[in-house]
Amino acid sequence: MMSSTRIIRALLLAAAAAALVVAAAQLRDKRETAELTVDSIHDQLDALDPATRAAVVAKLTSDEVQKVRSRS
Repeated sequence: MMSSTRIIRALLLAAAAAALVVAAAQLRDKRETAELTVDSIHDQLDALDPATRAAVVAKLTSDEVQKVRSRS
């Protein structure tokens, strides 16, 4: 009885560890994707002339303000 309990605990611990490894790998992949996306957006904004860049940033800011206000 004692050894079967230990085996079950060991299996559960191994399964939990495997789940954590998979979750960590997925999180790392999502973070890398997000960082690449942010870098791409920054590069695109940097390529714009200053007036166009200011207009784009103003539009994005305005859109986000509208989203926040509509949630209230």
